[in-house]
Amino acid sequence: MLNTEIAPALTLYFLEALPHSCFARLLSAIGPPSQIVGAEASALRGAGLKETQIQAIRLCQSDSDVQRQLAQSLTWLDASPKHHIVLLSDTHYPPLLREIHDPPPLLFVVGQTQALLAPQIAMIGSRRCSVDGKSNTRRFAGFLAEQGLSICSGMARGIDTCAHEAALATKGVTVAVLGTGVDVVYPKSNAVLAQQISDNGALISELPLGSKAIASHFPKRNRIISGMSAGVIVVEAALRSGSLITARLALEHNRELFAIPSSIRNPLSIGCHRLIQQGAALIDSPEQVLEQLDSLLSGQVSLLQIAKSEQQQEAKLQGLEPEARCVLRAMGYDPVALDTIVERSELPIATVQTYLLRLELAGHVRNHLGRYVLCEAMDLKGN
Repeated sequence: MLNTEIAPALTLYFLEALPHSCFARLLSAIGPPSQIVGAEASALRGAGLKETQIQAIRLCQSDSDVQRQLAQSLTWLDASPKHHIVLLSDTHYPPLLREIHDPPPLLFVVGQTQALLAPQIAMIGSRRCSVDGKSNTRRFAGFLAEQGLSICSGMARGIDTCAHEAALATKGVTVAVLGTGVDVVYPKSNAVLAQQISDNGALISELPLGSKAIASHFPKRNRIISGMSAGVIVVEAALRSGSLITARLALEHNRELFAIPSSIRNPLSIGCHRLIQQGAALIDSPEQVLEQLDSLLSGQVSLLQIAKSEQQQEAKLQGLEPEARCVLRAMGYDPVALDTIVERSELPIATVQTYLLRLELAGHVRNHLGRYVLCEAMDLKGN
């Protein structure tokens, strides 16, 4: 996707007469936003637009309100390398979200666009959650994030906040879908959390910049949480709650729906128990989530785990001298003889011996039965 498509896409996005639900149809029938903006009336009519909508598109360049919002958005986009606008046709658009019947035509993103491509698991629940609810959220979100899944939630108080925090605590990826503009932190108490999420994942919203937290925005947010996730875990929910709306959307989107049971004395367990009665999968361990999603996500999760392991290993190497890094890379993961390390590293034997001793004293390497082995590999074998 060329950056030149962002301005025409925003122009169409800000037209009040043009429903966002028709964007996918226009892209399919006519082409990219730049072609839609300049399309003939007959082509727009053939794509199913009404005359008022056609007129709005033809006059969009002179619409002062649209041009004001366009300028504001482009200024925001240029203000930071962490600011992104991801179009429906962009390769970084969440792949599962594109499949729902009303995908957002574009997303405002603060953070890492790669986080939108990671396999997502949504965790949702009550704002006024119990101690048990917080504990279960941390357990499930932490484990799943460690396995390579991105934890998706809405950054609300309670369960949402716990889910994001647990993912961050394991150095995992988390995505917060906001019911405000991405430049508005809600609730304000989560300002630090929002910054942490943007550093290790992404904040996203389909709402224009500056949009405040109003009731009508949150159902829209909930459909994105459900739409971009392979499955939705409901931790705690009252019988009437936004979490159950998201659960219903998950079923409409053909997503896996999970519910964590709790004490019958807990009023926040009623919603989860009702979902279980209606067919949601009862889960009491995070491993069960992976089992349910294995056929869909196993390949993606494995690749993410490998990439995460490589990144962690590379981070460890960055603090070492170049010769030490060369020696470690030459070792591999199996026990290896000194001569082999010398051959692979192409360093003098005295240099290799010096750095092997330093690495051994630092706890990175062990000499085991006359061969050298990485400490991590040795620990895995139980030696």
